[in-house]
Amino acid sequence: MATSKTLAEILQDAELFAHLSPAQLSRVAARSRLVRLAADEILFSHGGRADCFFYLIEGQLKLYRLSPEGHEKVIEIIEPGTTFAETRVFLESPRYHLSCAALADSEVIGIDSRNFRAVLRESPDTCLQLLGELSQRLDGLVNQIDQLTLQNASARVASYLLHNLPQGASQYLLRTSKGVLASRVSVRPETLSRILRQLAHDGVATVDSHGRVYVHDLDRLRALAGALGQRETRGERRFRPHRD
Repeated sequence: MATSKTLAEILQDAELFAHLSPAQLSRVAARSRLVRLAADEILFSHGGRADCFFYLIEGQLKLYRLSPEGHEKVIEIIEPGTTFAETRVFLESPRYHLSCAALADSEVIGIDSRNFRAVLRESPDTCLQLLGELSQRLDGLVNQIDQLTLQNASARVASYLLHNLPQGASQYLLRTSKGVLASRVSVRPETLSRILRQLAHDGVATVDSHGRVYVHDLDRLRALAGALGQRETRGERRFRPHRD
């Protein structure tokens, strides 16, 4: 795991903390803690006390909800270099409104929310940075509602494949299992398999047994996603838009 740096040195790489002075960053780091998670280990659960928000150093996490019947709905997949659960910072008695678990062996920093609020009072630029991220997150949630209510299953799968395509690339490695992907786009695993077979048959995109995605016809993938000229690939976005 990549922890040869101090916590302050790691946190200074996060965009959220870019406007803090060295002294302020040291104060944040002093009340932060390093957490190592094995694959499938839970970081926090829905309804638990939200005393911290987090920064992912290595690995991959999922934010999810469980239905009363125990069915899991993946809300977001968290990649390294990402802060998440910051929405809890401004609440007086915060509780996590999602659960979080590791998809792979992971390393995160837990940042004390009360301490961070005190630092925010001294850093208007960091307040604006956080508000900007929360606004983008709200936009992302609206886009999710749009996808779930206005797009069919094939369009949601195409949107996901397009969303993760690096700018200028025609292939990339899908870092999640097909089961997690199915939950993320709200389709059954068998429906996802059928859609992926159809995309391959139509010469649009192929996902091989190792999870490598090959986009053969980018324009058709955009058209299927309902995204022609509207949605962006990863290389064109500044922030990942929807995290707890």
